Amino acid sequence: MADNHFEAKVRRQSGAVVIDLIGEINSFAEEALNGAYAEGNSGKPESILLNFSRVDYINSTGIALIVGLLAQARKSGRRLLTCGLSDHYVEIFKITRLSDFMSMYADEVSALGGVKSET
Repeated sequence: MADNHFEAKVRRQSGAVVIDLIGEINSFAEEALNGAYAEGNSGKPESILLNFSRVDYINSTGIALIVGLLAQARKSGRRLLTCGLSDHYVEIFKITRLSDFMSMYADEVSALGGVKSET
């Protein structure tokens, strides 16, 4: 059963903003997730990397929140990347076609390498 534990920590790394997501992404995550995105986006980075390596659970509301971040990123001309998704959530992102709109990487090092090679 999902609970309300969620944190989002913003840091700058190798030409991108990384948002470390920790806990469960559900309706309780909305304020922290949107706040972290706004903080990361304020420096107008080319790319924002969502690091899911410490995410335990994402429900349908959580997927909708991620879609909202994708819409914001596209509107402001930023690339939204992901890393650290479990195999289960990689499949969910493919089924929901989120993977069509955001690059997915196994880990942060690969994602940041992708950012560097595309700049």
